[in-house]
Amino acid sequence: MTSGSDVWSFASAPKLHPMRVTVTTRQPGTARGDVFVAPYNLTQPVGQTGALMLEDSGDPVWFRPLPVANLENGDFRVQTYHNPRTGVTQPVLTFWQGTIAIPPYYTNLPGGAPEPGGCYYIYDDHYRLLRTVFARHGFYPDFHEFLLTRRGTALFIASKPVPMDLTPYGGPKNGAIEDSEVQEVDLATGRLVFSWDILDHVNPADSEVSASSASSSGGVWDAYHVNSIDEGPDGQLLISARNLWAVYDVARQTGDIRWQLGGKRSDFSFGPNADFYWQHHARFRPGNRISMFDDGCCNQPDGTPEQQSHGLILNLDFPNHRATAARTYYHAPGLYAASQGDTQALTNGNEFVGWGQESYYSEYRGAGNTEGDGSKNLLYDAMMPGSDISYRAFRHEWVGKPWYPPSAAARDGSGGRSTVYASWNGSTETRAWQVLAGPDARSLSVVVDHADRTGFETAVTTDNPGPYFQVRALNAKGEVIGTSHVVTRSG
Repeated sequence: MTSGSDVWSFASAPKLHPMRVTVTTRQPGTARGDVFVAPYNLTQPVGQTGALMLEDSGDPVWFRPLPVANLENGDFRVQTYHNPRTGVTQPVLTFWQGTIAIPPYYTNLPGGAPEPGGCYYIYDDHYRLLRTVFARHGFYPDFHEFLLTRRGTALFIASKPVPMDLTPYGGPKNGAIEDSEVQEVDLATGRLVFSWDILDHVNPADSEVSASSASSSGGVWDAYHVNSIDEGPDGQLLISARNLWAVYDVARQTGDIRWQLGGKRSDFSFGPNADFYWQHHARFRPGNRISMFDDGCCNQPDGTPEQQSHGLILNLDFPNHRATAARTYYHAPGLYAASQGDTQALTNGNEFVGWGQESYYSEYRGAGNTEGDGSKNLLYDAMMPGSDISYRAFRHEWVGKPWYPPSAAARDGSGGRSTVYASWNGSTETRAWQVLAGPDARSLSVVVDHADRTGFETAVTTDNPGPYFQVRALNAKGEVIGTSHVVTRSG
């Protein structure tokens, strides 16, 4: 659906129709930066799918729409690209692009698995493509994680079905297991420099998902569902396997699992409110802490009670092998996200939570809250329209300087006046607009010297009939930083 009250439409950018979010809470004290989501929908998306950057007001900053609804972006965020050969570092945008197995459209793979043909993109601050990254060993690039390192490499998850007799696990004889491999690729050469395969290290019998579920996904059993990687200060890897209810600390040099948190073979016991299920986005935190998004639901196979989804920070007491809840971040009303989600540490101490399969994203003061008290320390909350969701949601600071020019449109107004529309998809430095007009394209003069930017698109009214118009983007110093093509006024 690309029209209606829940979809943006712009006279100056008629091909862009991103979803329109509803901001329900907006308090002082939020961290600096914009919101990064990649909206899609399991059925019929509201607005176009794609990578979307938003202001706190809900206005778009940059949108890269996808041509078809079943094509998706995932893990859209800002990272730092390190070039070890030149020593240059630069902020970049990164995201996955491809299709996901979502029944009933795809039943050849488990729900949420990547279909063949995906890749990762790295864009510079001019929105130019820097790198396209693919998986190796016959695996498919997985939308769950794409992490740039200081070594000029990318760590990511890659998946593929591996044929296997599943009868020992209660599945079909001629079945397959959805294997996941952590891969690291040198960005300059594309060479694979590291890999770690979960099938070589973890018994699939530990899965919380029955092998009989393979009957609904082309005979492929999603025993592991690896969904996040993080790299620790000593090079160790933190790997989350959703369908094992477990997080693993892996020694990079040997590939050995140093400890397991959660699941059937946990090395830790759990204090009150510290246990988790179907988790996402596990991250190292300072001081023997880790964070995650605890989905807590749904369809617990052993009768374990479902719990409200929430952001979770755990203290790990290694001498006593005990995990305790340090901070929790609940929503009001309570949410039960069956999949996806993230908990992001912000530079000012706040936490940003993407609610995965629930259509929200939120920001909290670091102290957090408890179940039933989800409004406490809530600073920002927004809801996506319809059933639109985003695998993860982030807040980042970003300076965008588009390589392409601003866009303009001009329309007849009342009383012989003209309304000129100006926008510049992705420009974060535009603060105001100049409007030029004239009787022909070569005889334009400034008719509006300064009109404050009022969102993604600014409408400026002038008495000048044109019929030729042009707009110039101005920065905070009043300098011209971009000039549109000349347009003619239409009715």
